[in-house]
Amino acid sequence: MTADRKDLSLIIERLHLGAGFSASEHDWVAERLAALGSRLRSFSEGQVDLEISVKDRRGAGQQLTLECRLHRFPGLHLVAGSSAPNLPVALNEVRTDMIRQVDHAKTRTEPRHNRALRQERDREA
Repeated sequence: MTADRKDLSLIIERLHLGAGFSASEHDWVAERLAALGSRLRSFSEGQVDLEISVKDRRGAGQQLTLECRLHRFPGLHLVAGSSAPNLPVALNEVRTDMIRQVDHAKTRTEPRHNRALRQERDREA
């Protein structure tokens, strides 16, 4: 399985659709967010929850929200939002912002250049 397919399957497994989306859109939304998968691969299966919702879909005040809960870091709840009127554009915006936030969270909390400490911390969690 290629890295792109692994990223997509990771997003498909962890993504929950909230208000404004139908179940039939799950795979389409996951494909748009697949680039986020490479940032989340370092977390084990139960450590990441993703939820996406949209308010006032197709309306003038459309608001898309992507939430990411990283259970490895206590209480870390990341939120990215977009008010772009075009849904694919809004999905790209929240994906890009969430990638930035996850990268920032990992660099703030990961022991740098010390795999032993990272593995020890993961065993404790």
